[in-house]
Amino acid sequence: MTYILGIWDGHDAGAALLKGDHVLFAINEERLSRRKLEVGFPSLSIRACLDYQGIRASSLREVALSTTDPAKTLTRLAPGLKEEYYLIRRRKKRPGRWDPFKKGFKYRFTELAPNALTRCLTRNYAARELTSRGFARFNLSVLDHHQCHAEAAARSSGLERCLVLTLDGVGDGLSGSLWRFKGNRLHLIRRLPSRTSLGIFFEHVTNLMNMRELEDEGKVMALANYAYPIADRDNPLMNLIGVRGLDLVSPFTSTGMYNELKKILWQYPSEQFAYMAQRVLEKRALALVRNALELTGETDVALSGGVFSNIKLNMKIAELPETGHVFVFPHMGDGGLALGAAMGVNYERFGIGRYTLRDLSLGPDFSEGDMLAALKSWGFSHVKLDDAPGRAASLVLDGEIIFWLQGRMEIGPRALGNRSIVARPDRKEIKDRLNLVLKKRVWYQPFCPSMLSHDAHHLLHLEGQEILDNRFMTMAFRVRERYRQMMEGVTNIDGTCRPHFVGDENLRFRSLLRRVKEGLGMGVVLNTSLNIHGEPMVCTPNDALDMFSRTRVRYLFLGDFLVTKK
Repeated sequence: MTYILGIWDGHDAGAALLKGDHVLFAINEERLSRRKLEVGFPSLSIRACLDYQGIRASSLREVALSTTDPAKTLTRLAPGLKEEYYLIRRRKKRPGRWDPFKKGFKYRFTELAPNALTRCLTRNYAARELTSRGFARFNLSVLDHHQCHAEAAARSSGLERCLVLTLDGVGDGLSGSLWRFKGNRLHLIRRLPSRTSLGIFFEHVTNLMNMRELEDEGKVMALANYAYPIADRDNPLMNLIGVRGLDLVSPFTSTGMYNELKKILWQYPSEQFAYMAQRVLEKRALALVRNALELTGETDVALSGGVFSNIKLNMKIAELPETGHVFVFPHMGDGGLALGAAMGVNYERFGIGRYTLRDLSLGPDFSEGDMLAALKSWGFSHVKLDDAPGRAASLVLDGEIIFWLQGRMEIGPRALGNRSIVARPDRKEIKDRLNLVLKKRVWYQPFCPSMLSHDAHHLLHLEGQEILDNRFMTMAFRVRERYRQMMEGVTNIDGTCRPHFVGDENLRFRSLLRRVKEGLGMGVVLNTSLNIHGEPMVCTPNDALDMFSRTRVRYLFLGDFLVTKK
C-alpha cells in the first residue's frame, strides 16, 4: 500500500501520514517550532512524519494539500503578510494606523473563491517547497478547504451514512458546506458562500471583546453563562445573520457586520454581549441542521470546521429530537485539514473510505533513553518507579498538581492523558490555583474532566448523547446533581462539563483513574493540557522539564520516572 502525506500550511499548520486505512502519524507545527498555532509551510511536521516511519522524502509518491483561494495563495507567495497578521492576531505586535483599512481588505479578499491562476500558483509553490526538501516524482493533489473538513468528519465518524456539515470562518470562498455520506462516498448538497459566515460572526465578537480571534472563542462561550438570559425577540444580534432553507443570509457584508456588532456592544455589558452571540450561533446552526435533516431524511450527523469547537452548540445539536448519532471530528479546526486532505486523496486514488480513530495518540514517542538524557541535562532529582500510575494517583488524592508525560503525543487541541496536567476534580481552590498561577486563564473559563467510560453514566446525564461518538472533549454534557460537588473543579456554572472518556485505549492513564477511584469513589480527575499559558502543548521530555523549571509544581512524571523539586 502507498503512503499518503497530507499537508496544511496555514493557521495551525501541520502534516499527517496515512497508509491503507491507518493514520500512522499526525502532528501540528506548533509542537515542534514552539510557536502556538504556527503558520507557514510545515517543514518540521513533514520531517517528523517521515522520520517516524523511517522513510525518505524521495520515496513518497502521494502528497495532498488544501486550499487555493486568492488570499491563501497571496500569503504563500508573500509569507511576510501571513507573519504580520499572525503577530498582530496573537498580540505580539501593535496594530498600525492603517490596520482598520487592512482589516476591511482582508475580510473582503478572503471571501474570494479559487480560480485557475491561484490553483496554478499554489501547485507551483507546493512543488517547489517539496522538491527543495528532497521530494521527487510525487503526485500532488490539491483539495478544497471544506471538502477536507468533510472528508475528515465523515471517514472517521464510524457512521455508515450521515449528513455532514462543515462550518468555519472562511476557506476557498466558502463559510461552510453540506454533504451526504453514503457508501463511502461524499455527495455535495450545498456550498455556503463566504459572504455570510457564522464563523466570522463569532470571530468578530471575540475580537471586539479584546480577545484573540481564532483562539479565544471558547472564552466567549464560557462568559455567556454568566449573563442574565435575554429573549431571542429582544436580542439585537439576531438581526445580523439568519437562515433561509440551507443558506445563511445577512443584510451586511463581513465588515458591515463588524461595525454593527461594535455599535451593539457599546450598549451591553460584556457577558450579555457574549450570551447574545452564543445564542445566535446556536439558533442559526440548529436551524441549518434541522433543515438539512428534513431535506435529506438522514438522522446521523458528522461535524467539522472551527465553529464546532463550540461544545455547547454541539450538545444542543445532539439533543435535537431529529438527530441520532452526532459525531464531531476531534481536530475540527484548520489544524485537522492535513488529515482531511490525505483521507480525500486516499479514497480518490486507492478506495480507502474509513478510519477508526481509537485514540488520538498519533504524534512522537520518546524512549527511556531520551528521557534519561533530558534529565541528565537538567539535573533534577528523579527516581524510577515500578508503579507510576499508582504513585501519581496517590499524589493527586493528596491534593497535588502533577505534570504527566507518557507515550505518544496527542493531536488536536485537547490533552487526552499523554501530555496532561492532572489534579483532583473536587476542589475549587485547586482550579483557582491552576488558573491564576500556572494556566493564567480567565476566572470564568472552566477546566475539564477525564473519566472512566464505565463511570460516565453515574456522573453525567447521557439522554440523547452517545459517549462513544465523542470521547475526546468535543461536546458538553450535563453533570448529575448528586455529583456536582465531586466535580466542582471541572463543572461550569451552568452544570455542564467537557469530558474525556477513557477506556482501554490508554491503559496507563486508565490505571491512574482506577487508582483515583479507590479514593474518590469515581474514576475522574481534572485534566488540562501540559503547557503554560500562550505556549503550545509540551511535546518532548525536554519541553516538559523546561516547563517544570519555570513553575511551582513539584512533581513531573516522565514515563516511569518521577521528577521532583523542592
